[in-house]
Amino acid sequence: MATAVVVPGSISATSEKEKYETKVQKLVSAHHYIKHPLQNKWALWFFKNDKSKTWQSNLRLISKFDTVEDFWALYNHIQVSSNLMSGCDYSLFKDGIEPMWEDELNRRGGRWLITLSKQQRKMDLDRFWLETLLCLVGEAFDEHSDEVCGAVINVRAKGDKIAIWTTDYENREAITHIGRVYKARLGVPLKVIIGYQSHADTATKSSSTTKNKFVA
Repeated sequence: MATAVVVPGSISATSEKEKYETKVQKLVSAHHYIKHPLQNKWALWFFKNDKSKTWQSNLRLISKFDTVEDFWALYNHIQVSSNLMSGCDYSLFKDGIEPMWEDELNRRGGRWLITLSKQQRKMDLDRFWLETLLCLVGEAFDEHSDEVCGAVINVRAKGDKIAIWTTDYENREAITHIGRVYKARLGVPLKVIIGYQSHADTATKSSSTTKNKFVA
């Protein structure tokens, strides 16, 4: 290490050292504030089923984020899904897309649907939902991630549901790829079938079930 030389009439070596240490501290501090941007900006929505209000009145925007750090700050701040009251939903959608069938980017789309038993709420619900969120914000579906609009979790007394929504139910290549990757990420056994349904079929279904357009 070079020895500081004090020149008469110049700033003292001590002052130079203090200035250097201050500069280093500023650089270190700045590094801590650098956030890691996500490819897309996302919006988290919350729905609470209050029958005295309209469906849209029950839907509330919680927050938007576009960095890894802000995602985790939000996730760690809100209630986990398994603790929500029956009838409540969380929805995570790309900014500019509302979590409803009527949105222009959802209208011709559909969803990969995971239905959980009552027993799975304690074992799998929170883990599945977090993995779903990570698939979205991490763009886990490669070039087909652009087809993803968002995801919804429905907490219900009869059984909870998680779904990834895509924008075009006719895009077979994208949908099947998303389904395969999603099933693998959740660790769903190969023998367990998950289905993809179009929103149009779901909206006009005449029975309790909707026909699957694709399966994985």
